[in-house]
Amino acid sequence: MQTRTTINGLDKQQMMDTIAAIQGQPALAQFRFRARNRWVSGGENRSSIRDFYGAGAEDSSRTEAFEFTNGEPPVLLGHNEGANPVEYLLHALAGCVTTTLVLHAAARGIEIRELSTELEGDIDLHGLLGLDEGVVPGYREIRIGLHVKADCPDEELDALIEYAKAHSPVCNTVCRPVPVALRRV
Repeated sequence: MQTRTTINGLDKQQMMDTIAAIQGQPALAQFRFRARNRWVSGGENRSSIRDFYGAGAEDSSRTEAFEFTNGEPPVLLGHNEGANPVEYLLHALAGCVTTTLVLHAAARGIEIRELSTELEGDIDLHGLLGLDEGVVPGYREIRIGLHVKADCPDEELDALIEYAKAHSPVCNTVCRPVPVALRRV
């Protein structure tokens, strides 16, 4: 009888089984995530996320969609209906870097005792508003501060953080040009 153990809240045996399954059938690693969005008014719109394809099949584990309201603060013509999309990007980046770090720490047998992040990014509205074509409309820089306490030497923790940065899907997507196809349907 196998002993099931967890590290950092993850089932280590399930993690190893997942890796073995993907190594045995590489097509299981292909996922397609989806989001749907509907404009409400002004800067307010709502996204719904439920279904996705992964591990060789359509997922049916979610019975209800996750709902996210995008809004803007009054200074950007909104009414604080929700976080704005660039803030959601920071949220997604923080979540993905955190999850990636915890996952790879567990795979290395490193126990994370505390982990929190602080993110900030700089945007110049001249780009968004089309007032200066030389200004990029997105973030010019994003800074992530990680507060980590783990049961490993500092050098090992620094290597783990760099590994997490390189292997976080959201961080990787933000750090490289990604084609985005925009089309009317």
